[in-house]
Amino acid sequence: MLTMIKHSTKLKMIINTIAIVALIIAIAVSISYGTTAIPLETVWQAVFSFEADVTSHQVVQELRLPRALSAALVGAFLAVSGAMMQGITRNPLASPSIMGVTDGAAFALVLMLAFFPAVTNFGTTIASFVGAGLAVTLIFMIGSFSSGGLTPIKLALAGVAIGTMLRSISSIFSLHFQLEKEMGFWLAGGLAGTNWTSVKILFLAGIIGLAISFSIGKSITILSLGDDMATNLGQNNVRIKALSVIAILILTGAAVSIAGAIGFVGLIVPHITRFIMGTDYKWIIPSSAIFGALLLVLSDIVSRLINAPFETPVGAITSLIGVPFFLYLARSSGGGVK
Repeated sequence: MLTMIKHSTKLKMIINTIAIVALIIAIAVSISYGTTAIPLETVWQAVFSFEADVTSHQVVQELRLPRALSAALVGAFLAVSGAMMQGITRNPLASPSIMGVTDGAAFALVLMLAFFPAVTNFGTTIASFVGAGLAVTLIFMIGSFSSGGLTPIKLALAGVAIGTMLRSISSIFSLHFQLEKEMGFWLAGGLAGTNWTSVKILFLAGIIGLAISFSIGKSITILSLGDDMATNLGQNNVRIKALSVIAILILTGAAVSIAGAIGFVGLIVPHITRFIMGTDYKWIIPSSAIFGALLLVLSDIVSRLINAPFETPVGAITSLIGVPFFLYLARSSGGGVK
């Protein structure tokens, strides 16, 4: 496991401020870069002095700005979801992609596309929420009913098993209803299809999901010490876990409905954040949001650079980073979040 760095509150604030500045710069670069490069000066004018008859302004407003904002929000949502999952389960390998949550969303999405092909973006978002909730419910039920109770290892195994099962069923439906193209793009993970409707959906989900997440940071810190310890300190663990699951479902459901199955952001970022910020989830959760947004915006830029002028799925970029990190954690983890 990574050894945490002891930092003062002032230094943590400075680090977060630097990360926010880096995020703003990354968003500007993401908007500027594309099939045709747009100067940053023109980007500024398009955002703050929009002229509808200027083609570059239209490209910025209708394509690149919503894409960059969507990348930042999706990255923040997945990172916060991963941090909360690791906190409430004390499982260092917990994340929306590994624990089967994104597979549950994909399962519901393929059913929706198969039986309601004219479904709107709002409908696919609701389906993603329901699918993610189904996956989480099944995983916790299987893990809890096994002998010895719910342990981090059993939770991870249940997540892999349920995720694999739902992924297999999704593939069967996808082949039967000839949805390979739609689901192939979704499973690869990408931001090419994002627009202002995507941003609105993410923004509304973020208001609720992030508000819940930030408000229970202190309680998750206590819960991460263990259920017995938290109970002895007078905390209602059932309430905190329920609120955490609700926040995770809202954030993950919105993220995967817009960007598809982008893996490992929820695994990598919380560990890096914990390494920098310590064990207090009042810092880990908001900092994970910043670092997660920065990671996905940078990954999206790389996805357009690596094989230009063609676009590589951003999920492939995060997987290239995340798989070695996952193997390192699996090898070094003692079964709990330190």
